[in-house]
Amino acid sequence: MGESISSDRYTPRQRTRYRQLLMEDLEIFDRHLQRSDFDDHGSIGLELELNLVDSAMQPALRGGEVLKLLDEEYQSEIGNFNVELNHPPLSVKHDGLKRLEDGVNHRLSRVREAAASTGVQVAMIGTLPTITPEFLSDPAWMTQENRYRALSNAVIESRGELVHINLSDREHVSEEFSDIAPESTCTSMQLHLQLAPNRFAAAWNASQAVAGVQVALSANSPLFLGRRVWHESRIPVFQQAIDTRTSELVNQGVRPRVWFGERWITSVFDLFEENVRYFSPLIAEDRALAGTPIMKGNSPALHYLNLHNGTVWRWNRPIYAPGEERSHLRLENRLLPAGPTTVDLVADAAFYYGIVKYLAEENRPVWSRLTFPDAEKNFQSAARSGLFARMTWPTMGQINVADLVIEHLLPQAREGLRRLEVDDSSADHYLDIIRDRAKSRQNGATWQLRTLNNLESHRGLPDSDARRAALATMLELYLKNQATGEPVHSWEIGH
Repeated sequence: MGESISSDRYTPRQRTRYRQLLMEDLEIFDRHLQRSDFDDHGSIGLELELNLVDSAMQPALRGGEVLKLLDEEYQSEIGNFNVELNHPPLSVKHDGLKRLEDGVNHRLSRVREAAASTGVQVAMIGTLPTITPEFLSDPAWMTQENRYRALSNAVIESRGELVHINLSDREHVSEEFSDIAPESTCTSMQLHLQLAPNRFAAAWNASQAVAGVQVALSANSPLFLGRRVWHESRIPVFQQAIDTRTSELVNQGVRPRVWFGERWITSVFDLFEENVRYFSPLIAEDRALAGTPIMKGNSPALHYLNLHNGTVWRWNRPIYAPGEERSHLRLENRLLPAGPTTVDLVADAAFYYGIVKYLAEENRPVWSRLTFPDAEKNFQSAARSGLFARMTWPTMGQINVADLVIEHLLPQAREGLRRLEVDDSSADHYLDIIRDRAKSRQNGATWQLRTLNNLESHRGLPDSDARRAALATMLELYLKNQATGEPVHSWEIGH
């Protein structure tokens, strides 16, 4: 969304001007794609959102204090109990995955030291299970920056009603909020892949095709407001928290701003064009006020197009970045939760980069044989059921996702990593973690649910003292296991 936001509200005149300039940026981008060279290094990168908790395992509003002790590799998030870690780009070749793991561990140790100096701990988890409705109803949850206030104001004003979170599985969540507070509970890992324009569409389509598999393997958000809901409840919570639509607009088929998409693409331009065609601007910040130049070196900065792109939350989002010599495009894979451990994160990254490389280069690509609605159904099924989901897959029909991974996709991911020139030993190490996770059907979500079941032998009621005590104990055990660095499939169920 950008950091240089001058206001938390915008006038109709500002919005009208922004829309005009956004259309101009789209035309400039179209010409730039056709006429200019783009970087083609294939580099990878990672962003990781983290929670801060106190000694009682409750969210701690210390984000600003922690960030003062760190450098530009760390940034604020919308919740003042969150911070974000950014790993710089690197090549995946040879020992790139191991260097990524070492780099994330180094940066995690720094943020943990900074947090400890302010009296709090870092929790790397998809959704903090100890967050309560009372915490999210207190305006102190938000980081006090214009960009966050502007986003919340724009969503609520567009919607015209309270934010309603309604989610059911084993238990039921139904809560209303006066701002977008629930969005702050959704902490994720975002994987980046730099691509030339002519390779972007195939990689995006491949990413959409395996999105459900990724979510099933890595689910780590089974508890929202202390209730047992979807294995990756972060996905529906995020969509509902930033939904600008009333129920009538949903019934009319208006698209949600947190969006899976609706079709395979032929060019990266398709995605930016859809953004402009389907979504009203939320943050109408003028380029000059934001301090963005018209050009960055030889590249158009495209302030309006980029700012707008940051307010359409695709699970696989295109990123345009101007450069002094050349622009570059990145695919941002945004659907994975944070945690449980660094080696789990890098195993997820290895699987993703390997399978996308393989699928994007097939002679008859998977998206020519898998319908887009089936890809979205796979995604929703995985969010609900995790490693117990069933998927639709070409030539296989309906199949358990764990079997699909073990028997079919892991060999393809391994071949993809070979084509990316990843060392065999490194590929084996990380993909074996994915295999063992699928075999055991134990990811972060199933570990949390099984541990909570053990701690709550008589099934306490949601919001009861017994439930909240069990959640705090479960999170404490989770952080102890996280500190070992061992992959989640090897964790013993807590008692």
